[in-house]
Amino acid sequence: MFGSRSVFSMMTMVFSLVLGGQTPVSAEPVKVHTDYSVTLVGFPVASANFVTQVDGDAYKITGEMATSAFTDIISKVRGSASVSGTLSADRLLAETFLATYSSGKDAHRTEIKFSGGNVKSATNTPKRKETAKDWVPLSAADMRTVLDPLSGMVFPSGSKVCPRSLPIFDGQSRVTLHLSPLGVRPYRTKGFVGDAVVCSIRFEPKSGYRKGSSGIRYLRQLKSMEIWFAKHESGGFYAPVYAKVPTKIGQVIVAATRFGG
Repeated sequence: MFGSRSVFSMMTMVFSLVLGGQTPVSAEPVKVHTDYSVTLVGFPVASANFVTQVDGDAYKITGEMATSAFTDIISKVRGSASVSGTLSADRLLAETFLATYSSGKDAHRTEIKFSGGNVKSATNTPKRKETAKDWVPLSAADMRTVLDPLSGMVFPSGSKVCPRSLPIFDGQSRVTLHLSPLGVRPYRTKGFVGDAVVCSIRFEPKSGYRKGSSGIRYLRQLKSMEIWFAKHESGGFYAPVYAKVPTKIGQVIVAATRFGG
């Protein structure tokens, strides 16, 4: 679970940024820049940059993630992700999701095609070998009414941020993220000053994973994960600006250093 692919997939979920589930107030196309820093027990380990473009009811999000020079000493990871689709009344409906990343000499690519919230196809290169005896296979039902890991954690301003349960499919695994309300707290970063809605996160694996995975077991038992959502006024949506995830070696903090513009 804590291999390079899983780390990139998890960070992609946490980095999910940007436009919400309703057409912006302005009829003009909207472009939003969001940057993140990632620290582990205070040390910089990664950064990410996202650009979201919305034109009418169509959206496209593109982003890049890279480990820091400090982390590159152990493992150099570079990745990119993009998703495009349409805005609905209460969520973003992806049509095409693509993620690529490299770790050392290893390179991976995941592409998912959606239709109406259902998975039409999912391709992983190289294909993962599912030979473990305790592997929980995906079923056809697991790929219906799901969200992509990049735009699945963005909500229109008129909807509840939490409580909410998010059925996420990343091309290999199907998990549910359960959000529960913890209150409101102030947040300040470049482009944003205001209150953020704070939610706890509970991780529930459903399929596409090993039952005996120590990483899955650890995440399943965590009760102190948090994610904060801020409202982008001109865009009319809530998006993640802060998250904290305890790990076995210390706390990971993901914080938006820029939100807007």
